[in-house]
Amino acid sequence: MAIVLVHSPEYLEHDEPSHPENAGRLRAIIESFRSSGAWDEAEHLAPQPLAPERLSSVHDPAYIERVRELAAQGPRYLDPDTYLTPASYRVARLAAGGVVQAMEAVLDGAFQGALALVRPPGHHATRDRGMGFCLFNNVAIAARLALEEQRLDRVLIVDWDVHHGNGTQEAFYHDGRVLYFSTHQYPLYPGTGSIRETGAGSGAGCIVNVPLPAGAGDAGYGRVFEEILWPIAHRFRPQLVLVSAGFDGHWADPLATMRLTVRGFARLAALVHEVAQAWCPGRLVLALEGGYHPRALAYSVLACFRVWQGQKPEEVEDPLGPPPGGERPADDPAIEATIAAVRREHGLA
Repeated sequence: MAIVLVHSPEYLEHDEPSHPENAGRLRAIIESFRSSGAWDEAEHLAPQPLAPERLSSVHDPAYIERVRELAAQGPRYLDPDTYLTPASYRVARLAAGGVVQAMEAVLDGAFQGALALVRPPGHHATRDRGMGFCLFNNVAIAARLALEEQRLDRVLIVDWDVHHGNGTQEAFYHDGRVLYFSTHQYPLYPGTGSIRETGAGSGAGCIVNVPLPAGAGDAGYGRVFEEILWPIAHRFRPQLVLVSAGFDGHWADPLATMRLTVRGFARLAALVHEVAQAWCPGRLVLALEGGYHPRALAYSVLACFRVWQGQKPEEVEDPLGPPPGGERPADDPAIEATIAAVRREHGLA
């Protein structure tokens, strides 16, 4: 499988070293790819900043201009969690451009899969507000442009970040052309993502939230993807799959309390690849979102690359191993109840 890495050294310029979302995250990923040899095994694509008029496919032009103006004024915070530096406006446009170019590359047939190693992340950014470390909603923009510029009819977004992607949900809540599937710890920031949030109007039923209890791990996530994502993707039949890939569900991550492992993320990547192969072969893009333990993040992203190359999830390198104290079993009552409730809500029972 020809896989392209979309990356730029400019992504390192949006940086606040004391903040969880800092440039060291991307440095760790790149080092893991270089030291393992994966860097030389991949194709590479250098992105260009996305033009403001294309950002406005998802964001209010006044908000885009506000980010530009505030960034130009020097280091500051957009909200209590989300920082700006003088480089941030260009870097955030470059992040959106990276995911859009990854989308265009797989739709053109140039590659059979793309990993967009972008930052800052995007799935919390709403039409007129940056939040949760996010400035522009990279994946939502790529999905919207795939619909409007590439003339697709159906796009699947799989969001396995440990935090719910409220901005992505908002962007497509009334748009039945996008199926948004999210697994997330609940309750947790930003507080959205209940089972009953399912879309409205033409988008009714196209928002699929799977709010999981703390401690859910590899087995529970595997069941969710097999018992909910598979049948609902079969019903939707996507023409493109975009993954908002946050790795903050790893057991070592400091910002959440889930129990996934590196091999657990490898399995999710394999399952998403199987979904894409079933309905839109080669049209698969993974875009980086969260993940704040550098080693866990780096090995997890590398594991996704390896399984897309054909390696089995259980064979990928996982130096961090299983979570101390274990995880919730796959048949844990809280996980069972969540799966059953989501299946009922979406007519899968």
